[in-house]
Amino acid sequence: MTRFLLATHNQNKLHEFRVLLEGLKDKIGAYELLSFSNIGYHDEIEETGTTFEENALIKAKCGAALGYITFADDSGLSVDALDGAPGIYSARYSGGHGSDEDNNQLLLKNLAGKENRDAHYVCAIACVFPSGESFTVRGECHGVILDEYRGSGGFGYDPLFYVPSIAKTFGEASLAEKNQISHRGIAAEKFAAELEKRLCDSRERESIC
Repeated sequence: MTRFLLATHNQNKLHEFRVLLEGLKDKIGAYELLSFSNIGYHDEIEETGTTFEENALIKAKCGAALGYITFADDSGLSVDALDGAPGIYSARYSGGHGSDEDNNQLLLKNLAGKENRDAHYVCAIACVFPSGESFTVRGECHGVILDEYRGSGGFGYDPLFYVPSIAKTFGEASLAEKNQISHRGIAAEKFAAELEKRLCDSRERESIC
């Protein structure tokens, strides 16, 4: 069985990716998706990139160095009225690894009095093979930032991020609804297609294609 490593300790993210990539089993066969926590990797990874793609690659390379086909995502919220902030600093917008509540409250504070509430979520996924081969994909989902929380689902800025096409915030949407339109869902679909192609192009993997 093929074992992939998702370069994260975030169990919410691990669960989302397991759901998003469920269909991959029909194309490459059974596989197991592990996280850093599953393999006992606890080293701190310094995300020094200036883009989502660069930070995703930094994390994925750490797992590939351990011998796993590793992928990592770097996701964040980009708000037009804040010149793209919080961007790559979304998880630590309020300082350090800020809590969702602190990050959301700072976002609302910085948007106070601003008419333009347009924003989009970004997800970049990087995959790195032990050989050093790598690729990245990106997904985006556009919406607006509300003045108050709606819904208790999801994580991060989800209760504030309203998507007109479903007339709900990500905090109100079910996981199935969210996966159909989310930045992570879009990126995961691109990722699965590219991963399948790369594996099937490899002579060592001809038997699963």
